[in-house]
Amino acid sequence: MAYAIGSSGASGMVKDFAGLVVGMDPLANEVIWEKLYKETMWAQNGGLVAFAAISAIDMALWDIKGKFFDVPVHQLLGGKRRDRLRSYASQLQYGWGERVGRCSRVSDYVDACTKALDEGFDAVKIDYLIFDGDGNRFVPEQTTRLLPSATLGLVEERLAATRKAVGSGDIIIEAHSSTDVASAIQIGKRAEKYDIFYYEEPTTPHPELHRRVADAVDIPLASGERIYGRWDYAPYLEAGILGVIQPDLGTCGGLTEAKKICDTAATYDIGVQLHVCGTPLSTAAALQVEAVLPNFTIHEHHIFNRMSWNKDLCVHDYQPVDGHIEVPDLPGLGNELSAYALENAHIETVSERRERYTRTPSK
Repeated sequence: MAYAIGSSGASGMVKDFAGLVVGMDPLANEVIWEKLYKETMWAQNGGLVAFAAISAIDMALWDIKGKFFDVPVHQLLGGKRRDRLRSYASQLQYGWGERVGRCSRVSDYVDACTKALDEGFDAVKIDYLIFDGDGNRFVPEQTTRLLPSATLGLVEERLAATRKAVGSGDIIIEAHSSTDVASAIQIGKRAEKYDIFYYEEPTTPHPELHRRVADAVDIPLASGERIYGRWDYAPYLEAGILGVIQPDLGTCGGLTEAKKICDTAATYDIGVQLHVCGTPLSTAAALQVEAVLPNFTIHEHHIFNRMSWNKDLCVHDYQPVDGHIEVPDLPGLGNELSAYALENAHIETVSERRERYTRTPSK
């Protein structure tokens, strides 16, 4: 929950959960994970806030464990299968430059793709339905219903130009769950002839809604940044609804839970692309996990990861070269918060350990 709405909820829950683990063995990540999930009342079958807090603590524990044993986390997870990960340029509707812009004209999409290709990428991801032809944002009132022909034409014009620009490269369609089943199918049917790598979050993350899109559209679906924990993933995996899952280490339950989710997906021959849209610290953590997965598909390199306001938050800046990104071999996660980040942070210290949750007696 490092961006958009909700960061205060996550930080508050981290503070509450921290009181339960003060004094515990930091190497016992499985014990701590189970305690936070089972002994805090609302975490069990909980949503984003609870899982984000568990994720934050769990990621810290893995960093401690790696530094304790003086090895990178990927070694503790079973050993890396690859030193470099194929990456894609993500969210090119914002351009692909030194700032986050807005692509409205077809030429803007072509320009963003050309820049990514010039850097060595051979795969791109674009949300074609964020901005209209004047650069204004579409709102749910416009996208969660059958789309008019003009809107579908705008999407396809942008998509056709993208395909021409990237040639034989891969295209991922992003939808950010801004479409409903009807409009997602409309776009998907138009997109089928453009050889799409996968179609991300075509509608609200719900197994039945995704199944209806999957049944109607001949493109693999992807989702996961708003699916939390292995229990939420289970119906997707069992039914084979998704071709690619996209857990976010900051919200799915951390590395401990992500490894379980990804290993289960491998049982069903489903690929993995971790959702990466946070600081370079979360990027380093994602690289540790993706390096060991047999069902790794591709690594997301978000335009936000190119921005100075993001890169300044950590010591190391991991950027793809020729469309591939190196896996860190430093002890722990492989990155640290910078002096700049710490000097500008609001820091609170939790020093008291509390047993489980407390109830306030009614008067």
